[in-house]
Parts: sequence; structure tokens; C-alpha cells
Amino acid sequence: MPPTPAPSLRHPRRLAGTLLTSSLLVCGLLAAPTAAAAPSAAATSAVRVNQVGYLPDGPKRATVVTTAAQPLTWQLRDASGTVVASGATLPRGADTPSGQSVQVADFSSYRGTGSGYALAVDGSDSVPFDIRANLYDALRSDAMAFFYHQRSGTPISASLVGSAYARPAGHLGVAPNKGDTSVPCQATVCDYTQDVRGGWYDAGDHGKYVVNGGISTWLMVNSFERAKRAGKDAALGDSTLRVPERDNGVPDVLDEARWELDFLMRMQVPENKPYAGMAFHKIHDAEWTGMPTRPEQDAQPRELHRPSTAATLNLAAAAAQCARVFRPYDDALADRCLSAARRAWTAARANPDLYAPDSDSTGGGAYGDTKVTDEFYWAAAELYATTGDSGYRDAVTESSWHTSPTAFSDYGFGWADTAALGRLTLATVPHGLPAADRDRVRASVTAAADGYLSRMAAQGYAVPVPADGYFWGSNGAVAGDAIVLAVAGELTGNERYRTGALETMDYLLGRNAIGQSYVSGYGEKPSRNQHHRFWAHQLDASLPNPPTGSLAGGPNSALQDPVAQEKLAGCAPAACYIDDIGSYSTNEVAVNWNAPLAWLAAYAAERPTGEPTGACAVTYKGDSVWSTGFTATVTVKNTGSKSVEGWKLSWSYPAGQRVTNAWNATVTQDGTAVVARNADWNRTIPPGATASFGIQGTYSGSNPSPTAFTLDGHACI
Repeated sequence: MPPTPAPSLRHPRRLAGTLLTSSLLVCGLLAAPTAAAAPSAAATSAVRVNQVGYLPDGPKRATVVTTAAQPLTWQLRDASGTVVASGATLPRGADTPSGQSVQVADFSSYRGTGSGYALAVDGSDSVPFDIRANLYDALRSDAMAFFYHQRSGTPISASLVGSAYARPAGHLGVAPNKGDTSVPCQATVCDYTQDVRGGWYDAGDHGKYVVNGGISTWLMVNSFERAKRAGKDAALGDSTLRVPERDNGVPDVLDEARWELDFLMRMQVPENKPYAGMAFHKIHDAEWTGMPTRPEQDAQPRELHRPSTAATLNLAAAAAQCARVFRPYDDALADRCLSAARRAWTAARANPDLYAPDSDSTGGGAYGDTKVTDEFYWAAAELYATTGDSGYRDAVTESSWHTSPTAFSDYGFGWADTAALGRLTLATVPHGLPAADRDRVRASVTAAADGYLSRMAAQGYAVPVPADGYFWGSNGAVAGDAIVLAVAGELTGNERYRTGALETMDYLLGRNAIGQSYVSGYGEKPSRNQHHRFWAHQLDASLPNPPTGSLAGGPNSALQDPVAQEKLAGCAPAACYIDDIGSYSTNEVAVNWNAPLAWLAAYAAERPTGEPTGACAVTYKGDSVWSTGFTATVTVKNTGSKSVEGWKLSWSYPAGQRVTNAWNATVTQDGTAVVARNADWNRTIPPGATASFGIQGTYSGSNPSPTAFTLDGHACI
């Protein structure tokens, strides 16, 4: 039953959930967890790192909780205890969201690989972590596998998920289930039944919601579409994931998305019925189920809820995207998706203000949304990108969202705020809009990404959300912002956007105010007791904990459940989280949070292409040094077999030096990270040749030379 974000967002999420758990506790249906059911975590280190690790060519930063005002010495030690790198921290002082005083250690210049590293600062050691190129391969698979676990209407196979998570099909009409194959409407909504089997259970309950399913499906399909543009889609291809459709000639990520797409299209009102072409808003139990309850044990009657404009436009957008991306693999499905998308668009235009009421929150979340102009824009963008039809083009260009500066909000995108999805499609998918219009849309993506980077730079934990952005599902917003950063990197080729996207993964995996990995099964202190009806080990020892790769909703300063209210009173916004199954407002799982995590994990797992590591060599020569300044000459040699045509050399200064001037190259700096780009006359470096440039800079304290460089993303020797 996911989220209820901040007042500035249109996310009145499932406040009825507060009443739900309160009543279950009173009635004894939700057993109070015992101390033995939730093993206490080890004391949290003051040195907060990504508990899984770091990529060799990626950013490597840690946050240190300390009251010290002066820089501290950090040491990076390998598994044997040998110091392999050292430097000085950068004091940041008070960090508002966490309520802590912090400093930042940057060890990005270290490019070694291995397991069991630890960062030591001021007498404290971090938890151990790895540095390796395949760091995110497992998470890419596990975050995607979450959706198979959540499938409704099919057995979950032990051969794919293990015996602990195998279960019979839920909601197919096998007693005690009433089933989803012939579901009646709520009273006065319709006088017929509908087959709405399949799809994903939305979150920790048994409801299925079109508005949340739409954005989640879009994100999964978009993940593949982006990877295909980058030539990296093989990792998401056929027989790469744990799905029963393996080896069918269709990329596995699309197979998983299809399970939900089929359900979304079953939710469309049939021809010759009132509101034909619209989509029912949701289907769930008539009353809330108790915890724990496995899907096949759910005896509640199921009900269809009134169609809504928002749900219909989610169907139109997701189905239009389906028609475009599935076309090379399944013409029949692509045709069916396009037909459903066109019908939904026409129906939504005829019923533009059929809103789902916030009061409809018995047995499932309301997902109310009374502002759907953004959904119209998103659906029009998808239909135009797929068909090129002038009617959809006009709907795009006439929408106020097409030029609105708030399409990318400070709080990211979400199920009720979808204009950004239209922008991302128009920025990346070929279409017939004028070049100036396309460039303006692309500029809006990079402007949003720049805003997220600025916010990250101003915070001790490098989080893209604002100080008041810790609402219900904040982790989903963090992962969504990372997607915008990654797309900005795709559009510009600027490495700083990739750096920002990867740093958001650091936050989700432990570099945060409470030293908590919010992803089950990952890190030394992972979430173990996420709110869920059948991954409920904390309530019933015979049931499992959530499977590896499930993302908790995250810190929520509104404290919208009884457990959070009791245990987290007075918490700083970024610390308002508790790993307890009863804290549904901080610790639930949901498809619309795991979808951006899966997108981000697939992106982070990609390897650079081109010349292998070692195809360049760099010499950094200090020319002169004085009390606060220095000059240096940097020479890069092409040791590969092909000419370098246009180059970008990157490094980090271990002591925070600042470049003030450069010659024979254009040099920019973001924090400790420096990027040098070729001049016109030295853009080509033939095999065996060199290019040199000079820099001038300032320093405070020490002035050590950088020890690691990358040329166009590849490590140099």
C-alpha cells in the first residue's frame, strides 16, 4: 500500500493505511513483533559508505559523522589491512536533512579492485565493501526479479526463486480465493463482471492499481529502450533474468513488463459499455486483509472500482510505448497495444475529468488524482513518438506542460506527477518536432539534472531530494532523480551526470543518515522486515523475509503509521525510518519504487565500451608550487591501436585542490572531480602519440598529485 508524499506533491497516498494498521493492532490481527523476531543491527559506524561497494571508474565518496571542524585524515585499507590510499576529508558542517555535522572523504582517485576494503577516519572504520566492475550485476537481476515475485494469477516457481518464496497462484478463483477472472464492480459502477487476472500485486497488499502499474511498466520498458540505444541491451535480453518465459526470443525484461501490460489492457472497459475505452482505476479486496496473508489464502471478495481519466491515460501511455518497443519482437502484441492506446486516448478526451476520489480507500489505496493534464501530456508524447500522427503532435505542443518549467519538479516524478516522463520520451526517442523544440526539451532534462546535482553538492549525503522531500516513498523519488541524471548524461556525454546517478545508489545502499541499506539482501545492515502480507517473517517464522533486491519506501518525516509515531518521534527528516514490518509508511515495498531501482541497477551495471583498460597512459608533472598555488603539465599518451578522435580526461584531486586556469585544453571542475577536454587543434591523438596541456590551481594544506586518470571513461596506466 504505497505512499503519501509531501504537501507540495499531488500524492495524497494511502492515509487510510494508518487507520488500517491501528485497527489491526487493536483487533489483534497484526501481531506485535517480538524482540527475537527482529535481530538488532550492529552499531552504526560514523563512516557511512555504500555497503556493497564502488565501481573502479566511478565516484567513491563516504560521509563521516563528526563534530570536528578541521579536515581529518582518511585511510583506505585493503582486506589485509594495508593502507592503499589516503587523504584529507572535506568539512561540510551541519547537514540539515540528517541533523548531523559531517565531513566527506573522496577516494575516487583509487582505481584498484578487490573485496574487504574499509575506510578509516578518526578512529572509526566503515563496514567492509568491494571495488569491482561487476558490482551491480546481481542487483540488476534481483531488482528485476522483484516483479516476478509480485505476480498475481500464476504459481511462483521454486526453480526460479527458491523454495522459501514458491507459492501457488493467487486470485484465480481457487478456494478460498474469490478470484480475478470474473470480478464484479462496486455497487452502481457497472452491472457486469470483468476478467482482470494477472498483473503485479502493487505493494505489500493484494491490490492492483492501473496508475501505479502504468508508471512501473513504463520504467521497465524504458530501461530496455535506453539500454538498446546505448548498445547495452544484451544484459536484459532473452534468458538473462529469472522469468518463466526465458528462451522465447523476447528480452526477459519485456517478458516481465508484458505480464503487467496484459493486465492493464484487461482493465479497459469493453466496447458497447458505459465509458467504453476507459480503464477501471483499480481492483482489490472489499475490506483490508490482516497480516500475514498469502495471496492464495485471501478470502476477501474482489471489486472493480470506477474508471478514471488518470488510469485511462496511464494505459494509453504504457500501451503506446509497448507498441513501439515490442514491435521488433511481437507484431501481434504491438498491434494490440496500439489499438488499446488509441481507444484509451479517445475515451480520456471524451471524459477528461473523471477523477478517482480520495475517499475510496477501503480495502486498498485511493490513488486519488484530480490534476490529469500531466497524464494527457505523457500519453500524447508516447502516442506521437510511436505513430507520428499530427493529432498527437498537436496535443503535445498545445499542452502547457510542453514548456512548463515545473515538468521536472524538485521532488521528482511519480504516479501522480508524470509530465517528466513525456519529456524524457521526447528527449530521447526520434520524432518529427522541430529541432529547436527537441533541443529545448533536451535542455529541460539537463537543467533538471543540474538542479539535482546542485542539491547533492550542498548536502553531506549527496541526496538529490530537498530537505523537505522525505515523504512516503522518498527512496523511489531518489531513484527517479537518478534516472533523470542518467538521461542527461546520455544526451550530453558529460560524465558528471553519471557520477551523480551512481552516487544516488550509494545513498540507497548505506551512505545515509542512519547507515542503512534500504535494499534487502545488500550490505552489512540491509532492510529485513519490509511491510508485506506474505514476506512476513517478523510476524510468522514460517514465512520468509523479503527477497533480495526489494527496496524499502524510505525515510518519511510525516510519521504516518503507529510504529513510526511511537519509535521515531523527533527524528530528523532523513532519519525517519525504522526496519519494522508494522511501519508501512517508511518500510513498505512497491512496484513504483522497485521499478526505478531496477532501471538504475541495470544502468550502473553497464561496462564502458571501446578500447580496453590500459589503452592510455598519463603523466602528471608538477612544474612549480608556492604557498597557496601550483602549476602542472598533464600529458596523455594513446597506447591503443586506434586514433583517439576528441578526448575527455578525468581525474580527482585527493586534497581538494582547485583548478583556476588552463591552456591547450578546456578544464572544468565539480567538487574534487576534474575533466579536461581537447582543444580543436589537439583533438586527434594517433596511436603512440601524446597530447599535453597545462593547468594552474590553488590548494590549502597539502598538494598531492592525482594518482588515477580515465580517458573517455577508461582507466589509464
